[in-house]
Amino acid sequence: MSLTRTTCPYCGVGCGVLAGADGTIKGDPDHPANFGRLCSKGSALGETVDLEGRLLAPQIDGVSADWDSALGRVAGAFGDAIRDHGPDSVAFYVSGQLLTEDYYLANKLMKGFIGSANIDTNSRLCMASSVAGHKRAFGTDTVPGVYADLEEADLIVLVGSNLAWCHPVLYQRIAAAKEARPDMRVVNIDPRRTATCDLADMHLRVAPDGDVALFNGLLSYLAGHDHFDARYIDAHVNGCHAALAQARATDPADAGLPADALDAFYRLWAQTKKVVTVYSQGVNQSACGTDKVNAILNCHLATGRIGTPGAGPFSVTGQPNAMGGREVGGLANMLANHLDIENAAHRDTVQTFWNSPTICDHAGLKAVDLFDACAAGKIKALWVMSTNPAVSMPDANRVAQAIANVPFVAVSDIMARTDTGDLADVLLPATGWGEKDGTVTNSERRISRQRAFLPAPGMARPDWRIISDVAAAMGFGTAFDYASPAEVFAEYIALDAATRPFGRDLDLSLFADADYAKLIPQQWPRDNARFFADGKFYHADGKARMVPVTAPALDHAGLTLNTGRNRDQWHTMTRTGKSPKLGAHLAEPYLEIHPLDAAAIGTAHGDLVAVHTDRGRAILRSLVSDRVAQGQLFAPMHWPRQTARGGTVNALVAPLTDPISGQPALKRSNGVSVKPYIAKWYGFMACAQRPDVQTPYGAISRTATGWQAEMAGSDLPQDWTETARSIARLPKAQPSVYEDRKDGTVRVALSSDGVIQAVLFVSDRPVTLSRAAAVSNVGSSMPPLSALAGRMGKDQPDPGAVVCACLNVGQTTLLDAIEAGATSVEALGDVTCAGTNCGSCKPELARLLARQNLRMAAE
Repeated sequence: MSLTRTTCPYCGVGCGVLAGADGTIKGDPDHPANFGRLCSKGSALGETVDLEGRLLAPQIDGVSADWDSALGRVAGAFGDAIRDHGPDSVAFYVSGQLLTEDYYLANKLMKGFIGSANIDTNSRLCMASSVAGHKRAFGTDTVPGVYADLEEADLIVLVGSNLAWCHPVLYQRIAAAKEARPDMRVVNIDPRRTATCDLADMHLRVAPDGDVALFNGLLSYLAGHDHFDARYIDAHVNGCHAALAQARATDPADAGLPADALDAFYRLWAQTKKVVTVYSQGVNQSACGTDKVNAILNCHLATGRIGTPGAGPFSVTGQPNAMGGREVGGLANMLANHLDIENAAHRDTVQTFWNSPTICDHAGLKAVDLFDACAAGKIKALWVMSTNPAVSMPDANRVAQAIANVPFVAVSDIMARTDTGDLADVLLPATGWGEKDGTVTNSERRISRQRAFLPAPGMARPDWRIISDVAAAMGFGTAFDYASPAEVFAEYIALDAATRPFGRDLDLSLFADADYAKLIPQQWPRDNARFFADGKFYHADGKARMVPVTAPALDHAGLTLNTGRNRDQWHTMTRTGKSPKLGAHLAEPYLEIHPLDAAAIGTAHGDLVAVHTDRGRAILRSLVSDRVAQGQLFAPMHWPRQTARGGTVNALVAPLTDPISGQPALKRSNGVSVKPYIAKWYGFMACAQRPDVQTPYGAISRTATGWQAEMAGSDLPQDWTETARSIARLPKAQPSVYEDRKDGTVRVALSSDGVIQAVLFVSDRPVTLSRAAAVSNVGSSMPPLSALAGRMGKDQPDPGAVVCACLNVGQTTLLDAIEAGATSVEALGDVTCAGTNCGSCKPELARLLARQNLRMAAE
């Protein structure tokens, strides 16, 4: 089987992948982003390319249709809205999952032919504050550094970035560099103690939104201890005095850290010349996110630590093509090629190049404002491409209602059912990863190819073609007459040449004569090129700007909620939810609660809790842990309503945004209350086919033998056999029932032709049993009562809860290895293979070793 060189569709690291049509997935050893490494999600890509649940034909009002009818309906609805209400009555909401060619055409259609800038993207939720901070400081949205700086730095400061879980390959690059150079130092700044802390020499448990106070304090310290680079500032930087005055007016104690920790960090930063500050969603997803970015940039500009090997600020993006979207103007306040909508000369050049009938002349609606406009009835036609805002946006329930309020909604997706797709009038089947061709740009400005190695299924079409087809149906066919994504890419490169006289940073000239089919991963403007070492910036005077920023007043009363990601899941799980091994590590939506808060609430580890804000309610599994500080809660945002009833976390989050970037404050919600959720019964089911869970709490996930479901109900069923049949969707299966009235347990096995199809375990308290055993028994011909024992057979050792998702290594297997003499993470890897692929489970392995060694020493 031949393997195709392509690029991973997950985070902004942009790892190279070798992929085969048989499901083979390997890291590409020649790709300069990952050199063969893959994380657990990338390693499991082969499990996600099946056609189960795929949207294979257009649908109009829930009925399969042909393409001409669907395109006509979309074009007609948009055309009618524009005619009757003007171009700003329509909107696109797109995605960092789109390839650059798709992104380019969506922006061309909306901004140059419809004439509105109402096209925003889920990247607004990812890195808009970084874009705004870059533009304020540098004059354009420029990422100065390259990944190689992570290996060359003497100090890496991670801010609001659980790199071990969210960008595991970069984490492993840093870990390898630190092992090779033990003098390298790593500081992790995060309110939570995450897996990334295991690499850190110092963990600063900053207060939520305490980052501005922290870095204003650093700037003041640098000035007071003669660490400013006066020559660099005089020659290349404006605004230093105002920024420093504001920093000196800030009390660093507002960062929520003790004075000795602040002093240690400030001294380390000041005394280390080669410093890279890596920041991500903990910085960006804030009501003061842009100020956080500029507080960081101020410190690097004041010391000249930017643009040189091993030194500079570094924004790492969350999506595979967030950077490509920025390049083509994918945000509502941007024009293609890093140009500005407000600049008449920029608009005229782009319109002339496109030969378009119009061009947008003002910024469009940013994501939160866009859905507010939908709720208010201002948007008459909406097209959502490759994203699921009914789950991922803050105030998710209201966003779902807002989408339902729009007179016409089109959704392009690969899946037939998503929370957003269920609200659409027209569904357009798109090709997915492995089926489409194009380019993506990673966090270090490296453009790589995604290449098809699978045929397009059913009637699915690539996004660039769907956009072109709709444009043609709207009467713009001549301008959207492309035969391939290569032609779209060539036009984009030509537009870059046309706009280069404006002297912006984006320079794609090295791709002008590139063979698209053979395109190798390359950075613009050239490989390993850093920006700003020469002191040339993109403001009119050629200088950078230090920006005065004010630390927000922090409210420490009550509980606050922080949202984020799991190690093994991606966004709303449309793709990763298909993988059994990715679902095995943490299979339910959960809430991390500090032990003292859990005691005050009256909940224990593994209980269900009801979480309330003034925006909504969610039922989550309680995970009691001191990884969160007292008064702070954490919940991952992945679970949609279709896989977790009552578990949509972003329904709790208020739609507060940064006033400059428009990025939602997903990391800090106030006014949170938590109460125990008391159910009449709790259940666990393993079954062969997707279960139908209608209980108040229910979370389903894929397994190696089918599906599993965690449930809790407020009413006791009269007949557990019929309940099991209903949930398992097996109305005629043969039941075997075991009931123990003393301990309130019921167990039901459903069989067909002597094969176990489902097992249900019910209790009046959260169910405890070997879930791995229950799952493994589905599809077997063992006696039903044996299946109801909830234990592995004698010849099947129970691996325990999954720790290493890449290689499916469980906790029991690891404990056995420790008992047998494995005394280090490396030794565990040698014996069990855990941690030998992406390495993101190594912190968990280390904690397991420490706990077991303590236990063994006490015996």
